[in-house]
Amino acid sequence: MFKGGMPPMGGGLNNLLKQVQKVQKQIEEYQEKLTQRTFEASAGGGAVTAVVNGKKQLLEIKIKKEVVDPEDIEMLQDLIIAAVNEAANKAEETITNEMANLTGGLQMPGLF
Repeated sequence: MFKGGMPPMGGGLNNLLKQVQKVQKQIEEYQEKLTQRTFEASAGGGAVTAVVNGKKQLLEIKIKKEVVDPEDIEMLQDLIIAAVNEAANKAEETITNEMANLTGGLQMPGLF
């Protein structure tokens, strides 16, 4: 039995805390860089292209003239939605994979 109740802490816990702090710093740096990264996707064979940043904020929409048909606004709307969703999905997939690499596969809910 140890007097005083608690056994002495070994170097293992200190090393673990240092590793956690290191990963936390890397995550913070990664989150800062996300706003500078962009992800692009298109729909309708390139008729509509959407660009989002790493925080999945829409930055740009490009629409080719030939796809703008006043008689078929619904098609244009569908293409815009498809392009934006695909760009956001690319961002999400990339972020998830990179975070898994950064954290060694440890799931950390609420980071993004």
